[in-house]
Amino acid sequence: MDPIALLIVATAAFVLTHLVSATPLRARLVAALGEWPYRGLYSAAAFLTLGWMIWAFVHAPREALWAGWRHLPLLIMPIALILVASGYRRNPTMVGADALLRSEEPARGMIRITRHPIMWGIMLWAAAHVVASGERRSLVFFGGFLLVALLGTLSLDRRKRADPNWPRFARATSHVPFVAIAQGRNRLVWGEIGWMRPLIGLVAFAVLLALHPWLFGARPY
Repeated sequence: MDPIALLIVATAAFVLTHLVSATPLRARLVAALGEWPYRGLYSAAAFLTLGWMIWAFVHAPREALWAGWRHLPLLIMPIALILVASGYRRNPTMVGADALLRSEEPARGMIRITRHPIMWGIMLWAAAHVVASGERRSLVFFGGFLLVALLGTLSLDRRKRADPNWPRFARATSHVPFVAIAQGRNRLVWGEIGWMRPLIGLVAFAVLLALHPWLFGARPY
């Protein structure tokens, strides 16, 4: 099979594996297997398809589609990693964190900016690498992550609507960053975000920047 075609197939398998949670098949699998066995099977399938996808990407040829904006990730990645690092604190949209929706003020910290900070971090990471590379294989590979993260947020919002506390949370938050704040439905409270988690994001950026040539074979600067 053509290497690019193989990468497309591997990426499609990765995307479809993640979309199972947005279909009625998930409920049937959970009913048949149980919640935690299903999660284990789901995680195994995700890792296997991810490994296949990475292997296909490494073996795909470099075919330029446009002149990449090589330095774009230097601007975007600090923001993406801060979103990811801060998104693990008091996040009602994370798996197993439904109880936070019942709290008096469920949207706090980074959740005031966007209710999907982790997914937005992934989307920014993927989009920045697509634009920076300008290669066909990067468009497929990172585009797959971008699609999974975007569809994942939409699927999660749809599933969470069954929770009676979701409407109150949704009114105080927004999918797109800063929209709820701009519309007056929330406010920015820097003290709730703190400095530790953004610092973790910046340290992760510095480490990845230093190790990028060794880990991924490409200099980002």
